Amino acid sequence: MTNTATNPLLADWTEAFGLPSFNDLKPEHFRPAFDAALARHRAEIDAIAADKAAPTFANSIEALEKSGRDLDKVANVFFIKAGADTGDEIEAIERDISPLLARHSSALYLNRQLYARIADLYARRDTLGLNDEQARLLDRIHSRFVRAGGALDKDKQDRLAAINERLASLGTQFGQNVLADEKSWALILEEGDLAGLPDFAKAAAGAAAADRGHPGKYAITLLRSSCEGFLQFSSRRDLREKVFDAWIKRGENGGSTDNRALIAEMVKLRDERARLLGFASFADYRLEDQMAKTPDAARELLNEVWGRARAKAGRERDALQEMIAAEGGNFALAPHDWRFYAEKLRKAKYDLDESEIKPYFQLDKMIEAAFDTATRLFGLSFRPVTVPLYHPDARAWDVSDAKGNHVGLFIGDYFARASKHSGAWMTSLRDQQRLTGDTRPVILNVCNFSKPAAGEPALLSFDDARTLFHEFGHGLHGLLSNVTYPTLSGTAVARDFVELPSQLYEHWLEVPAILEKYARHAKTGAPMPKALLDKVLATRTFNQGFATVEYTSCALVDLDIHAKGVADKLDVTQFEKDRLAAIQMPAEIVMRHRLPHFQHLFSGDGYAAGYYSYMWSEVLDADAFEAFEETGNAFDAGTAKRLHDFIYSAGNLRDPAEAYKAFRGKLPSVDALLKKRGLADAA
Repeated sequence: MTNTATNPLLADWTEAFGLPSFNDLKPEHFRPAFDAALARHRAEIDAIAADKAAPTFANSIEALEKSGRDLDKVANVFFIKAGADTGDEIEAIERDISPLLARHSSALYLNRQLYARIADLYARRDTLGLNDEQARLLDRIHSRFVRAGGALDKDKQDRLAAINERLASLGTQFGQNVLADEKSWALILEEGDLAGLPDFAKAAAGAAAADRGHPGKYAITLLRSSCEGFLQFSSRRDLREKVFDAWIKRGENGGSTDNRALIAEMVKLRDERARLLGFASFADYRLEDQMAKTPDAARELLNEVWGRARAKAGRERDALQEMIAAEGGNFALAPHDWRFYAEKLRKAKYDLDESEIKPYFQLDKMIEAAFDTATRLFGLSFRPVTVPLYHPDARAWDVSDAKGNHVGLFIGDYFARASKHSGAWMTSLRDQQRLTGDTRPVILNVCNFSKPAAGEPALLSFDDARTLFHEFGHGLHGLLSNVTYPTLSGTAVARDFVELPSQLYEHWLEVPAILEKYARHAKTGAPMPKALLDKVLATRTFNQGFATVEYTSCALVDLDIHAKGVADKLDVTQFEKDRLAAIQMPAEIVMRHRLPHFQHLFSGDGYAAGYYSYMWSEVLDADAFEAFEETGNAFDAGTAKRLHDFIYSAGNLRDPAEAYKAFRGKLPSVDALLKKRGLADAA
């Protein structure tokens, strides 16, 4: 029997803001906590399903919403650790627990008695006297059960359960393999190897080397912030090629961390699951419940952008090749050259380079800028607080509204480290809801910015600063949530709608009032000179052909690999090569995420057949920011209130198209997106 008194996950969480006792938490606490929480949730589900009383909204839907609270608490803590501060013990637990959680989820959604109660209520939904939120909840829960196989016969359900369990194990292994490749590789350099690197890049490389046990040397790692900076500035073409090759071959190096066989099995299992549920392909299954509705609709948007992006990237390539020739280079532009020569061209064309910009983008100032934007738009205040957290790098702020009411707790974890998976994400320790009392959210942003040497300020690239704003947009979507039911809370919306609040928030980074106040030089504290600020803003569409090709190719290949007829005898490397050839991928550009390390698709299936959603949401966000521009005020109070009421605080209270129309009055066209990316005239 698990001793709840000695397990900080199972004991009452009595730290400030209702946090668990992270200081007392050890890896060995997780498995017994999971076992106890799973057993309790099973008992709760069995009681709902076996209830002799006729199904009601209260005894079935609300009871289901109230169940599993202990499991949510344990799982939220564990997966924060597994993503942001993992290690051998945590990874071993993750491999064990992932299939158990999948099995538990299958048992829930394939419970025939429980589904019968939900189906009965859904059939009588118009007679139950439900309010709008209750009706939306019933619709979403019924859809979730049907899409999980609740209406199938038992043989098909048993097969679905086996598929789900295997997919969970494969997804966990995929992510751990990518992390292993990233941790195991570093290019250790001497001072003489750093030609072209600005001081901030040298300092970051020095800190990375010290962290890896090479004091006095320099290390380039496979964290995006490290390798992309090196590719951008290093004048050593031979070293750029080494770094780039290692970067694009993560998950494709043979041996125990090679992900290609895992991908082939996952694609096959996803295809089988979709067909069991009555869909022609996994892509058809995935998009049926999204804004796009069909793969053809998503592909139509991507294709409209693709031709324009290729044309613009072709002109960008020609300009870079001309620069190489002018310098006497007798070689064709290669993928490992693009960022280096693009940076040189930007400097030549705009008299601007990243090393001139970066001192003005201090991490702490950009955090303040993101907070101030939220203050201006939504009346929020942020007060730093000292609370026990899961890692010393993480820090916390108490968030309150204009009336001083507590909104939630925001935790930021910004620096790269060996124990953290790559990328940037928002997650939660606790979601907002009112069903079981006024539960305030605890929201996290996790990033991978280069950690500076001791005593030095952390500096961001402009892209890093955009990432910070992006993730904080997700964070606000969770913090501002104002719903009753957990299933509808915060970011629990359609995948191709969830990126709207985050991508929209990026726009405010480029608002002059924000940059003028927070773009301050790390050494002098002086504001960015207006002439430099003007140049930064003038380059917004520079290199956008490259960036759009890099992204859109990923989205097209994602839809392709999850299309009908692909799963059998899938050779992942050849498939990727063939699909890129079919869309005429420029030889000088590589997919932003090649399949063997495409974690959005294969570390779980959150974005599988859904990577297009960033661009789908970008159509929305470009149009949404125009709503502010049309007023002449980026912080217009009336527009901000509609944005708050119908987007940021509304969770999944409405169909996403209806939510957007409630904010904007209409659905958008692609025109604002093309203008934003500088592709309106490209063809």
